[in-house]
Amino acid sequence: TSRPHRGLLVLLVVLAAVVLVVDQVTKVLAVEFLTDAGYVPLLGEFFGLRLVYNPGAAFSFATGITWVLALITIGVVVVIARLAPKIASRPWAVVLGLLLGGALGNLIDRLFRAPGPLRGHVVDFLDYYTFFVGNVADIAIVVAALGMMWLTLRGVEITAEGVSEGSGEEPVATDHEPGPAR
Repeated sequence: TSRPHRGLLVLLVVLAAVVLVVDQVTKVLAVEFLTDAGYVPLLGEFFGLRLVYNPGAAFSFATGITWVLALITIGVVVVIARLAPKIASRPWAVVLGLLLGGALGNLIDRLFRAPGPLRGHVVDFLDYYTFFVGNVADIAIVVAALGMMWLTLRGVEITAEGVSEGSGEEPVATDHEPGPAR
């Protein structure tokens, strides 16, 4: 990893770790306190807490093939891990950190929760007007997806091309923010 990218790699990893820890802690709390609670309104019927064990993806899509979702998630994690050391854009480090943390949060459920490895049900507990029940990992994944679309539409590059390691050059500013004057 070249020196200019190290800070961005640290940002990505720390953000992913924070998302993962918050996701897992909130899931433990949800299982502990919401098991027999039914719906707990926080904003009336518009938003509240409801414990659901989701065997699929969003909206319980693909419930019969949880193992495929787990394998796809493992692939996403591998791609991010391979790309992470090359990141040269702070916005992309943030977006990929959110995506990695969210993906790992739900992957842990699919690997270690009942009914078994690669078939585990994801703990969801944030109920949005009975339209969707999700978790912290889902929020991170949705924000990451929106961020990826925004960065892509703006043409923000993930890596700085043309800058060789050890050249002494800093990567080209690719997040469209004004850089320091030289």
